[in-house]
Formats: sequence, C-alpha cells, structure tokens
Amino acid sequence: MVALCCQFHSINYFNSQNVKSRSKNFIFCSVQPTQSNIKVVINGAAKEIGREAILAVTKARGMEVAGAVDTYHVGEDIGQVCGLEEPLEIPIINDLTMVLGSISQATAFGMKSVVYVPRIKSDTVAALSAFCEKASMGVLVAPTLSIGSILLQQAAISASFHYGNVEIVESKDDASDLPSANANQIANNLSNLGQIYNRQDSSTDVLARGQVLGDGIRVHSLILPGLPSSTTVHFSGPGEVYSIKHDITDVQCLMPGLLLAIRKVVRLKNLVYGLEKFL
Repeated sequence: MVALCCQFHSINYFNSQNVKSRSKNFIFCSVQPTQSNIKVVINGAAKEIGREAILAVTKARGMEVAGAVDTYHVGEDIGQVCGLEEPLEIPIINDLTMVLGSISQATAFGMKSVVYVPRIKSDTVAALSAFCEKASMGVLVAPTLSIGSILLQQAAISASFHYGNVEIVESKDDASDLPSANANQIANNLSNLGQIYNRQDSSTDVLARGQVLGDGIRVHSLILPGLPSSTTVHFSGPGEVYSIKHDITDVQCLMPGLLLAIRKVVRLKNLVYGLEKFL
C-alpha cells in the first residue's frame, strides 16, 4: 500500500489557549503513498479538536485518515464517532506505537513534524532548530493555527509604526492561563520592534489598568461563562482610535491552518517558526 519512497510526517498538536478544549496533545502522522495522498494518523482523535481534524482531513483533497488513537471509544469506528454517515472502517486504537508500526517502513525516509504549541521558550526553539538543521528534518513550529489570529498579529505590527498607544483586551469563558498565549504573542511582536508604548500614561501600578507586558503594552482579560474567545488590539493617536478584533467561536477555525501546515511541511528540511511564513 505504501511505497518505500514515501515520506513520513508527524504532527504534534497541542491544546490551544484560544480554543475551549480540555484535550491533551494530539499527534498527526502521515505517509506519502504512491498515489500522492498524505495518510494521516491522529492521536487524540476522539476529543473535540481531534474529531474536527478527522472531518477536515476526510474532506480535504490529497490526504486521508489512516489511523486514530485515543483512550476513549477504543475499538469504535472513528468515522461513526465523528458523526460521519459512512464508517471509515478505522477503529480507534489506544496504542500509538502499534499504529505507527504498521507504517514503520516510512520512518526510514525522514520525519516531518508540525508542532502546534501556544507557549514555547525561545531556547527550546533554538535547540530544536539546530537538531533539525543537522538531521535535515522538516519541522513547522506554530504558536497558532488560526489564520485569523495570524492576520490580526500582522495588522497589529503594521499599526504599531503609526501609533504610540496600544492596549489589548481579551475575553474567554475560563480563567486558565492568563494573559493568553495570543495576547503574549502580540505583546512580544510589538515589543520586538523597539518602540516604547503608552509613554504618557503613568498609572502602570494601578491594578485596574491591566497587566503590563513587554514595552508598556497592557492586557485586560475579561472572563465570563459563555463568552467566545476574543482578542482586540486598540491603538490610539491624536484624534483617532484604531481597533483590530478577532473572535473564535469554534475549533473549526484551526482546520484550514492545520491542512495548510500538513501540505507545506512536506517540502521542509529545516525548522520554520510560525505558520505565517506560508501565508
């Protein structure tokens, strides 16, 4: 079924700060068979994000689900668990190594990985990059797979060259991990530009003014049950306010970025940080 010249891809999928999910990390492994379809094995397939990934890969051109791993619904057909009309004839297995063993020949021809992790230290990225360079291994490290989140970050960078005042307001329905990884990423991006923000505001020690990140950027986190995950960046200048907003209402928002990442990582022979490199 799989030719020896196939390519093997492993995609590690971690829980996003901006998505309501209690899922543990997911691993997507794919093999390139002779008919050019990418075969994808999903770890955590029965959880919310995993089920959406199953549906997305099933509908996508040029790829197919080859295996499903989870500790829940073991033995059940993953297609039926995901609500598909027709079963995929792929049972959920609770042993990832067993699934990978069936395609072990592919591992000898190189592994490709997409690591989706909202928070990762720069020294970890540097160490991983050095390893990938030495091994000629393609890896995409993506702090977010939401294309909308990436577009917001890019728009915020552009706006920062024209405004000296900026604050971030985020909302979500639980108080875990604040400020969010997305807010931290935006603040880091703007701080790396070498500009000091909100110079005329001396109230940095007032708790109601929010937490200061980076070079004077404040973050306000609104937590209420039922709120969608939302991020708004407000800029101001003389006589005007410029606001950029992005809302996440469903984990489906991650799927276009995931499919793009699967297709792009095939050609990599080193580490690339950020899905935005491919937009």
